[in-house]
Amino acid sequence: MTTMKPTPAGWPRISPGVYYRDAMAMLEWLPRAFGFTVQQQVVEDGHLVHSQLIYGDGLIMVGEELAGDQRRFGIDRLSPASTGCNTQNLMVYVDEVDAHCAVARAAGATIVAEPEDHDYGEGYWCDRAYGATDPEGHLWWFVQRLRG
Repeated sequence: MTTMKPTPAGWPRISPGVYYRDAMAMLEWLPRAFGFTVQQQVVEDGHLVHSQLIYGDGLIMVGEELAGDQRRFGIDRLSPASTGCNTQNLMVYVDEVDAHCAVARAAGATIVAEPEDHDYGEGYWCDRAYGATDPEGHLWWFVQRLRG
């Protein structure tokens, strides 16, 4: 087995992508509500083709829905707003979870779990976390490490 070559500069080993009906609007909302920074966006013919948002050393890609005749690789890429369900969640470590929650709430995030401590016992860790959904229904968890 060969050793993996280093990832490109600024790219973590795993970089999820999320899809939105109105991806351009989310490029404005995600920084305001959750603190992401838009690192790159590629727009062609008025459509968001690719984007990269960073938070600390984490990176996510945000894209537009593609379905039916527009889909790629034979797979529809849809927002929870279109499917009526969420098949994933994203977790982001933050420095001050209560303040982060207040900013997210003020920006219109739906808080599905208020900030709460989660102690996993002696020898493990303790976190404080809250859960939120964005305007199109993606589930996000924001976590502050307290011990461990």
